Order: sequence, then C-alpha cells, then structure tokens
Amino acid sequence: MKLDMAAGCMPVLVLMAVALTRTAAIPVTRHLRAVSDARGCHIAQFKSLSPKELQAFKMAKDALEESLLLRDRRCGSRPFPRPWSLRQLQVWERPVALDAELALTLKVLGAVADTALGDVLDQPLRMLSYLRSQLQACGLAQPTAGPRPRGRLQHWLHRLQEAPRTESPGCLEASVTFNLFRLLTRDLKCVASRHHCASPL
Repeated sequence: MKLDMAAGCMPVLVLMAVALTRTAAIPVTRHLRAVSDARGCHIAQFKSLSPKELQAFKMAKDALEESLLLRDRRCGSRPFPRPWSLRQLQVWERPVALDAELALTLKVLGAVADTALGDVLDQPLRMLSYLRSQLQACGLAQPTAGPRPRGRLQHWLHRLQEAPRTESPGCLEASVTFNLFRLLTRDLKCVASRHHCASPL
C-alpha cells in the first residue's frame, strides 16, 4: 500500500519541481508574472505596465536616442508602416503582428546590448523577452488552425522580416527606438484587450 502511494505521488512531485524551477528562472518583476494556468491565458494582465517598468524603458529609449544623435545616418523606408495600428487588423491577426514586432525589437536591441548601452538595456530586454514568451505560451501568436496571413498583415510581416536585410543597422535601431513606446502602450494593450480593442477600420 505504501509503495503504491509513493509511486502515485512521484509524478506530482516531479511536476511541482519542474514548475518551481521554471518560475524561479524568470527574472521579471512581480507585475509581469502573468502565466497561464488550467483556467486559461492571462494575457489581459499586460494591458498596462507599471510606472517603474515604463521608467526603465524611458531610460533605455533616451540612451538610444542620444547614441543615435552622435551618428550620421540617412534612412529611407521604415520597417513599421505608417500608420501602423493593430486596430486595422482582425483580432486573431493582432498577436501575430505583435510577435513579429517583438522579434525585430529584440533582435535589434539585443545587438546594441553588446555595446556601452548594455546595462541600461538589460532590464527592458528581459521584460520584452518575457512578454514574447507569454504571448507564445498563450498560443495567440501561433494559431494552429485558421486562415493564413494575407492582405495588410502579410504585407506588414514581410516588411518586418525583410528589414534586417534591407535596412542599415543604424536605421533599424532608429526605427525600433522610435516605435518602442507605441509597442508598449498601444500594441501590447490592444492585444491584451482582445475583443475590447477597437474593431478594424
């Protein structure tokens, strides 16, 4: 009897150990601990970031802009179309666009993090990585079924994917820097609001 009970408890203990290990490994603030559980996805908790978190992004943005001013750059096209607004997309398309937006932002800022700006970019990069991981964990950015991207979404995704090849590093950095707060305060909020974000235009 005791052996049967021990054998039955073992899988539960293993699962608990894995869950605790993964939770402790995520270096984020308390506000960002929006994880999925058996009742569903908690992406709605990302409707807004705390003042402390926004301040970290503001410091990073200011440092990036100051760095860009010291360089002579001439930029033509921009990877983020004007006007870029996720409200123009269907509800299921918005997380896909946001995921591509986060991917490009992480790639560009990750390259900059190897410079003297590494310290000021460390926390924003960890927060952006966590936001993207949660978006994907909720299954929002990678629909397993349904229509393929087309129209405006397909065009936007193509531009974001081609940007590292067609734009200079300086122009990419400038575009990502100037788009950073729109990503955090508008695009992320729109995806987190799901059906409560304004309907497509």
